[in-house]
Amino acid sequence: MREVRISDVTMRRAASMKDLSLSFKEKLEMAKLLDHLGVSAIEVEGIENPKADSLRIKSLASLVRNSTLAVPVEMDVENIDAVWGALAEAARPRLIVKAAVSPARMEYVYRKKADAMLADVADTIAECRKRCDDVEFIADDASRADGAYLREVITQAIKAGATTVTVCDAAGAMLPDEFAAFIRALLADVPQLADVTLGISCSDELYMADACAIAGIIEGVGEVKATTYPMDIVSLGRLSKILEDKADACQAKTTVRITELKRAIAQVSWICESGRSAYSPFETGVREADETIVLTERDDQDAVMQCVARLGYDLSLEDQTAVYEAFQRVASKKESVGSRELDAIVASAALQVPATYKLESYVINSGNRIKATANICIRKGDEEMQAVCVGDGPIDAAFLAIEQIAGQHYELDDFQINSVTQGQEAMGETVVKLIWESKVYSGRGISTDIIGSSIRAYVNALNKIVYEEQN
Repeated sequence: MREVRISDVTMRRAASMKDLSLSFKEKLEMAKLLDHLGVSAIEVEGIENPKADSLRIKSLASLVRNSTLAVPVEMDVENIDAVWGALAEAARPRLIVKAAVSPARMEYVYRKKADAMLADVADTIAECRKRCDDVEFIADDASRADGAYLREVITQAIKAGATTVTVCDAAGAMLPDEFAAFIRALLADVPQLADVTLGISCSDELYMADACAIAGIIEGVGEVKATTYPMDIVSLGRLSKILEDKADACQAKTTVRITELKRAIAQVSWICESGRSAYSPFETGVREADETIVLTERDDQDAVMQCVARLGYDLSLEDQTAVYEAFQRVASKKESVGSRELDAIVASAALQVPATYKLESYVINSGNRIKATANICIRKGDEEMQAVCVGDGPIDAAFLAIEQIAGQHYELDDFQINSVTQGQEAMGETVVKLIWESKVYSGRGISTDIIGSSIRAYVNALNKIVYEEQN
């Protein structure tokens, strides 16, 4: 019985959907879930913003250990180099070259003639093979392409070095029998397909995507693109269940862990459906902080920095030394140091910068019968800037007002409040972690007023981001 690979495209497709925006932390969590579930490949979006997207791909590459991590490239050597530079350290990297093969899409989407597209496909795949042993060619809209041209472009892609060739029924207009005949004819007409993996991607326009995928598998398809969350293509959950129950009839099986499938799908759905409130700066869809970190005074700098990296920080050598010295001072007085204390240490010791933004004043109105509002006044140089915002709570409103003043939304990765003294006038310490261009910045604030300490922590983190951008 042969093994059919399932390539999960949830994250890659989510990037192009306006109503489904995943945060950096949510993408990392989803990748870990899919890797543990046993999908053969995890596809993510490519590089548009070189700095932020490279860091995102590098972070995913360090997490995904069992599945292939697949990233699309543009038909441009500079982009190929950028993607490969971020992906090279993955345990199982794959580069994806996607091209339209139907006349309409070639002319109106890619603005290329058939001969030019054919040459670009071959050249791009050849460049990718110089860097990576696993290269996939995706023939977009293959079911509406001219038959002779489709066969020619597939032949040239394989000749250039493609190890997987995927044909897409983007229109979703085929019935299972028609799709089976389409695959059967391709395998008969292009004998070179016997030397590579033939993949498929089926649209669910007629609610036939799963049935078409099974028909293709029976004909000899070796890889299927699917999503864990409903997205109008093949369902990973339904396809895996069919192949589990009808393995003998299909003569195929997958590596997906069926016993964990239901739980994994529920977790992915929770991530995708817990969207950000329009009145809140808080990102949702993420789990609790890593509570497995336990450090003691006996741990050396390398061990501490490994835990710092697990929390998402990317520190300079100077900041690593400063954080470790601060850690030693704290650890010498405590039995152990956990993740939240380590966050506070990083916030107080790393990247201490001049204050671009300074908090001048704040007025908060909140109660059980009114919407929370925040009036924040911040000084930048000689200019005083003020904003009034409504939020889901007083801290929500305050953070939204700061975002309005800064003119930028920053992903709020974590928010912690801890007491540092006892009694009615106890001092509260707040740690705010912001993500900007896939890098974590933390700020720390202390006050007898937890709202005041929260605002100061956010402004402290904001100043670190601004300083790095300016320098």
